[in-house]
Amino acid sequence: MNEEKNLRMRDARTRLGLSQTDLAEHVGATRQTIGLIEAGRYNPSLKLCTAICKTLGITLNDLFWDEDATS
Repeated sequence: MNEEKNLRMRDARTRLGLSQTDLAEHVGATRQTIGLIEAGRYNPSLKLCTAICKTLGITLNDLFWDEDATS
């Protein structure tokens, strides 16, 4: 995960007014796990990524697609 992706997740979470703890409770993870994902120090499973996206109301592409990688 790169820094931009981590900012996308944090921005989507804060737009909904969710704390890291709130998001963690919704997706069945710990607040520490959410913090590590946002810090780029943990690569979540596909199952967790999907749960995060559902909770945040965004797609996997919205959160993880790196347009620069396709150039």
